[in-house]
Amino acid sequence: MNSQLFNKRDLIAYFIVAAIGASLQLIVGTLLQEWFPVTYEQALLAGYVSSFFIGFYLTKLFAFNAKNSAKTRREIAKFTLVSILSCIITVYGSSLLYQFSTERMEAILFTIPFSVKVVNINKLASHTAGMGLSFISNYVLHKQFTFRNTGFYDKLKRLMNL
Repeated sequence: MNSQLFNKRDLIAYFIVAAIGASLQLIVGTLLQEWFPVTYEQALLAGYVSSFFIGFYLTKLFAFNAKNSAKTRREIAKFTLVSILSCIITVYGSSLLYQFSTERMEAILFTIPFSVKVVNINKLASHTAGMGLSFISNYVLHKQFTFRNTGFYDKLKRLMNL
């Protein structure tokens, strides 16, 4: 692969930003499932949406040297397109992996020591795998598309007569 694409500084900065977003996703999804009658997919979607806004600003500020860019509208439009793909990967990829794991074996539950919190390992592993797949596609697309002038935004504006 191209060394420019996977340079150490951008990869580390993006990993830290993604870890913050992933943590927010896990917290929101877990709390929603415990406090409200929502499905696994609904909790994943809500967690993803909650991390979207923070993800854009952190990515712009700390990853890909885009903090001084004067093209925030353009970057937000591109970020949204990439995030929609990422959301599909995270929500439906995680859901499919969870369904697959529960069809092949029974749910693996773990009670956190000295607490009453029961963790569904199948859900946690599926969500983590979905976020991992999403991380890879996001990194490549944000680096090569969102925070780079590709001409896409101008073509989109012309197409929409803006």
